[in-house]
Amino acid sequence: MKFEHGGDIYRLAEELKIQERKVMDFSASINPLGVSKKVKAEIRRHLKYLHNYPDPEAKRLRKYLAQYHGIDSEMILCGNGSTELIYLIPQALKPKKVLILAPTFSEYERAVLISQESGPPTQPSPSRGEGEGGGEGPISMPCAPDPIKYFMLNENNSFEIKPEEFIDAMRENKDSELRTPNSALSYDMAFLCNPNNPTGRLLKKDAVIKIADAAKELKCYLIVDEAFIDFCLGDSVINEVQNNPYLIVLRSMTKFYALSGLRIGYGVFPQPLIDVLKKYKEPWTVNNLAQRAAVVALKDKVYRDETFRLMREEKRFLEKKFKKLGIEFSFSQANFYLLRIDGAEEICKRLKIKGILVRHCSNFRGLDSRYIRVAVKSHRENTILIRELAEIKEVMKQ
Repeated sequence: MKFEHGGDIYRLAEELKIQERKVMDFSASINPLGVSKKVKAEIRRHLKYLHNYPDPEAKRLRKYLAQYHGIDSEMILCGNGSTELIYLIPQALKPKKVLILAPTFSEYERAVLISQESGPPTQPSPSRGEGEGGGEGPISMPCAPDPIKYFMLNENNSFEIKPEEFIDAMRENKDSELRTPNSALSYDMAFLCNPNNPTGRLLKKDAVIKIADAAKELKCYLIVDEAFIDFCLGDSVINEVQNNPYLIVLRSMTKFYALSGLRIGYGVFPQPLIDVLKKYKEPWTVNNLAQRAAVVALKDKVYRDETFRLMREEKRFLEKKFKKLGIEFSFSQANFYLLRIDGAEEICKRLKIKGILVRHCSNFRGLDSRYIRVAVKSHRENTILIRELAEIKEVMKQ
């Protein structure tokens, strides 16, 4: 499987021989407001301190995150984006059997595969239990690596995640025809992206808690990646971690706060896991400016309110135009849309020639060449995208 992501404006700028700033990037789902003015001012104030090493413990940031979420700062681990933590978790915990949605963010799979190559754990793992019960959710793909099984989402159901079916998949019926030589093992880790990337579908808080409670019963670590949860107020399960020793929640400052280039994310972990993870974590991965920027970004209520206003207006605009153009789209509670459109690959090529980058989704497990993901951007950029899509569809009809 080829692992690719959006946001590679550098390659397209080189191909078209244009400046990177002239690429219109709909492939990366980043807040179109860009970095807030308050964050930029904070960064300028602290440029003179770049000769200092960053605090390896990110104590100031963790203290503020603890106040912001109402949790213990000792449960928080900051990283070079949440992606660092996605790789750190399987590296430290060495899962033997992992359940992953499809389609979803590809780095979960890659992180598990790399952890399998690095040998047995040097630290003893927490005790594992054996799950019981039934369910027919996971599919063992012919090309799938042995430790991973995939819970395939149904495109006919708009890729909705049904909690009961996911729980049944974690339990894995021992009499199921889907059993593999590894079926004697219980799942010891499962990944859940909420809202899911690239579908934009959200599981409400109660549904995620239900899955987390089942994971606790099964002694299966549930990693809930909330990279886009800031767009869905009230549905985070961060406050549940303190009550569940098998729940891990990851957060990113990339999508909502547009701090992509600074690379800042954090995870909330059951206290006993923190010391285990620190044994594998590299030092100084969160730089000075990222630590400062994150605190100011979280305090900026004006920026947050403006983001919600912009998203409401532009999502209404895009949905209306998609319907007019006859483009199918999944209902999204994040800042992007998954489109199903005939000739998607050709459309991507024609948009690229115009300097417009969208995310072709054929390399997502569970999707095919009909799918494109587009970010919600400014009204000007969204208008240009719609105009170009209309023109391309008209040309392709001829």
